[in-house]
Amino acid sequence: MVTQEQRKRQLAREKFLRQQQRRTAARRKARVRNSVIASVLGVIVVGSLTLYTTGVLKDDDKSNASAESTPSSTPSAVEDPCEKPAAGSVKSQTWKKEPAMTIDKSAKYTMKLATTCGEIDIALKASAAPHTVNSFNFLAGKGYLDHTKCHRLTTNGIYVLQCGDPTGSGSGGPGYTIPDENLKDKSLKDNIYPAGTVAMANTSQPNTGGSQFFLVYQDSSLPPSYTPFGTVSAEGMTVLKKIAAAGENTGAGDGAPNATVVINKATVAKS
Repeated sequence: MVTQEQRKRQLAREKFLRQQQRRTAARRKARVRNSVIASVLGVIVVGSLTLYTTGVLKDDDKSNASAESTPSSTPSAVEDPCEKPAAGSVKSQTWKKEPAMTIDKSAKYTMKLATTCGEIDIALKASAAPHTVNSFNFLAGKGYLDHTKCHRLTTNGIYVLQCGDPTGSGSGGPGYTIPDENLKDKSLKDNIYPAGTVAMANTSQPNTGGSQFFLVYQDSSLPPSYTPFGTVSAEGMTVLKKIAAAGENTGAGDGAPNATVVINKATVAKS
């Protein structure tokens, strides 16, 4: 017969085993989440940096950046809600170092993306992210973003459109990197990048931003590792939601947008 004391020890062992199983499952879930997040919002960089196959984004997991999505068998054809791109070609120029600071950090700046899907106006945070805003002021002035495709849309777990890569592959950049900034922005609460946020993509390593950035069209769960440097206008949000509604081309929640999203012209202006 099992004594009361033996029964207590058996129950204690069973409780300990259950706790260990839960902890193991939690660690496995965290590894999957971090891997997916890094793959969604990351930038593929070849050269001195490690190679990351990421999206922005992407650093991202499913279901609040934690649940895996199930791909549909064959994505159905979706009508393209956008216009044909303007005539012109993408520039391939790169630079060896970050451009010299030329913006007025105390002034207000806006970036206008004239896209095939509509105009997206962005209020830039020059005082909080001066290196980032200065870089985009430089790149826009060089026509670096003109005629480039927004190459990635995520529709599961995190909700972003990623742009800024002249190659359209997720591997492009201006040849230089800029430091992370504004990672304690008051808008970032509980690891949520709110809808309307414009932030830098990176290689999942600190201070590896280049020209790729993402626009959040719905609150997205992400670690505060991506420089928030702008906010999309209400009209721009309407354009983003139209792009998102058309979906992406894999059916898995992460792929090229079905909409033909091309930045015909990018301009930065002091307001």
